[in-house]
Amino acid sequence: MRFNRMEIAGSLGDLGGLLPLGMGMVMINGLDASGMFFSIGLIYLYSAFYFRVTSPVQPMKVICAYAIATGIASSQILAATLMAAIFFLVIGITGIADVAGRKTPQAVVRGIQAAIGFMLIDQGARFIFGVTSFQVRQNAVEPYLMLQSLGPVPIGLLLGGIGLLTTVLLLRSRRYPAMLVLIGGGLAVGLFLGNPGSLSNLAPGIHPPEVMPFGFPALTDFIIALTTLVLPQIPMTLGNAVIAQADLSQRYFGQASSRVTYKSLCLSLAVANALVFLFGGMPLAHGAEGMAARYRFGARTAGSNVFIGVIFVVLAVIFGAKVTAILGLIPLSVLGVLLLLTGLELVLAFRDLVKARDLVIAGVVIVLTFFVNLTAGFVAGLLVAWLIGWWGRR
Repeated sequence: MRFNRMEIAGSLGDLGGLLPLGMGMVMINGLDASGMFFSIGLIYLYSAFYFRVTSPVQPMKVICAYAIATGIASSQILAATLMAAIFFLVIGITGIADVAGRKTPQAVVRGIQAAIGFMLIDQGARFIFGVTSFQVRQNAVEPYLMLQSLGPVPIGLLLGGIGLLTTVLLLRSRRYPAMLVLIGGGLAVGLFLGNPGSLSNLAPGIHPPEVMPFGFPALTDFIIALTTLVLPQIPMTLGNAVIAQADLSQRYFGQASSRVTYKSLCLSLAVANALVFLFGGMPLAHGAEGMAARYRFGARTAGSNVFIGVIFVVLAVIFGAKVTAILGLIPLSVLGVLLLLTGLELVLAFRDLVKARDLVIAGVVIVLTFFVNLTAGFVAGLLVAWLIGWWGRR
């Protein structure tokens, strides 16, 4: 493990996908902020010693986005985390994940990675332009800032443009790591332009998270969660957080990532969501997009996980439910810049496909994922790959 500037910078790389959804689920769905960020910190630490290379922690986006959009009860979200934990435990132990990983063509994996990249680019642009559903609902391009525009220019567009230019210029700098400058600058903006009362109610102390803060979900919670949250999420998580991440980790780290297997990723997802269930947080996964972000901004060892894991645990214990006031200092447009560059990194993974049939397969995955969902893209890619192989054997 290393703890230099690049590892610290890379440790912040996957916050763009993590913080907005986490903050939204606290404010809209009533999840426990202390338990959520405490469990996130524990999972970062667990991943560090389990995988021994840098490893991302990301929300299960289908569940989280749907929950925020509909405002469903916290008990149903927790029911979904427990079912997800059981599902990935079963497919990890039985070896089903290994079979799925081996049978998935490389072109489908590359298509998944590129499709997620395009989706992140789109989401990052939406954050910068202030048109995400969360920003629209708050009627503000930067809900946590007092200043919403500078003349005719929205403040998010201004901050996003400056952040993007600065990050691109410093992308290869080891003296001034791009991610440290971007997040540090974002925090400075939040301190100077944020609501002056947002930090006034902080009560530093020792605030251990409550175990099972919402009690055990009812049977109806499990039924609703299974049909509306879990079933749509599973194929996406299997494709992105298991198959695509294992491929990307091997590509980045080679033999050093020997512990990052289909089975180990599934078991890690089971442990992560069992912890989340206990502390009342949001459903969590890993993910190729988070891996690409951490790598792009300098993380190479598990030291990056230890650093960010300790930060989350300490913030959650010291500030308790008020931890959102600290994390909310980072403007959404700054997180949007992070998503844009992460998306570009994933799209570039597409460039090693040279055969026409592989390009066709990956193209199908990309188009259907972007315009329908990842499940449709994943299944269609497998079907097209099988049809091309079947036609070639005739």
